[in-house]
Amino acid sequence: MNWLTRLVRPKLQALVAKKELPDNLWRKCPSCGQMVFHRELEANLFVCPHCEHHLRIGARQRLKMLFDGGDYQMIELPETVADPLRFRDLRRYTERLRDAQARTGDIEALIVAHGMMGGSAAVVAAFDFDFLGGSMGVAVGEAFLAAAKLAVLQDAPLVAVAASGGARMQEGILSLMQLPRTVIALEDVKAAGLPYIVILTDPTSGGVTASFAMLGDVAIAEPGAVICFAGARVIEKTIKEKLPEGFQRAEYLLEHGMVDIVAPRREIRPLLVRLVALLRNRVPVTEPEAGRPALPAIAAS
Repeated sequence: MNWLTRLVRPKLQALVAKKELPDNLWRKCPSCGQMVFHRELEANLFVCPHCEHHLRIGARQRLKMLFDGGDYQMIELPETVADPLRFRDLRRYTERLRDAQARTGDIEALIVAHGMMGGSAAVVAAFDFDFLGGSMGVAVGEAFLAAAKLAVLQDAPLVAVAASGGARMQEGILSLMQLPRTVIALEDVKAAGLPYIVILTDPTSGGVTASFAMLGDVAIAEPGAVICFAGARVIEKTIKEKLPEGFQRAEYLLEHGMVDIVAPRREIRPLLVRLVALLRNRVPVTEPEAGRPALPAIAAS
């Protein structure tokens, strides 16, 4: 092989060859069908710039959006039995767990982190719907208990970001027992006088809705999020009636008193900062009393 074949030809081929582009540079909005460049989507906090549809995001992305400067520390979660019932349907439960762990890079559907939010310490427990539909089993229950204990230990508010399909069927009755366990854990948070705020994202359903997701001092929902216990089709088949338009959506629940605020994703962080300041300082939002300074303006980064 001469030097033309060995050196020159590969360089010429490299110059004229078509460069392969990654297949994830563009995302299709599931609502309006428009293609959005990934950098534009990320800069807009994964909200479609054409129709304002809020795309689902992972737990780590959510934490980066909430904490000051995107800096936080995750805690090590308690160890639990991976497959207590040795469950198997079309595949072994342990195989499904391994696949979800490899896909998301997390051990379970709930991750717990702490850091600064608006200059004050905060604890956040965030679900990842991509991990087995954000379902709640024993490990998720233990993770939420750890978050509640950490909030009390640090004298910090607890924020839960819900994105779940409900209890994890592969763990049977053990998954259902996490409903009362998480509720009891919240009693310690509230007994310590700490704020507990819930962010309801798409979707929040099943046992998560039936437990800690509806017990926040303030319930904030993202626009268009489906928030329910049972699905709309199940309800329609049960009562044999057509449900109202937008039933179980965040806006419908706001009108009927099930949530307190529906806020766009870009407004949630500054809203959290101000709510925590109000709940911790217990300063009225009316005109300041004589001798008491007005509540300072809180700048959101």
